[in-house]
Amino acid sequence: MEKGFLHVYTGDGKGKTTAALGLALRAVGAGLKVFVAQFVKGMKYSEFESLKKLSDFITIRQYGRDCFIYQEPTPEDITLARNGLQEVREILISGDYDLVILDEATIANHYNLFSVVELLQVIDSRSPHVELVITGRNADQRLIDKADLVTEMKEIKHYYQRGIQARTGIEK
Repeated sequence: MEKGFLHVYTGDGKGKTTAALGLALRAVGAGLKVFVAQFVKGMKYSEFESLKKLSDFITIRQYGRDCFIYQEPTPEDITLARNGLQEVREILISGDYDLVILDEATIANHYNLFSVVELLQVIDSRSPHVELVITGRNADQRLIDKADLVTEMKEIKHYYQRGIQARTGIEK
């Protein structure tokens, strides 16, 4: 079995989750088993509905409320994220999945739902063959240093700047 690598998709541009889910589709096409953990997300995004249709190959769990954190996190936000991180640790140790995606884990870290040290410990606990992808803005430098691959999505221009809201099937 080949060694799994650690990917980090970060930056202020659009496309981090989309890139990770594109890799998940590629993995399924190759017969691999995928687990997607979405932190600070509890809303039913369109990708959630799509992935449910691939539930024989991709398992997705959300560890967030039905709204995004804009201010201080609530105790519920912290509990959901910490419980999710513990579940992810067990999944990574088991080696039952070939690809694990921790979507918005850097945002959970940024809002102090769990520490970067805790996240790094979870990363270190993974079975050697597991490919691990972590997405989100504001990736901690220690996470970037640990990663085998880092991609920064940089916003150059975005229609949000013209007041366009998130559209179903494109941004949500």
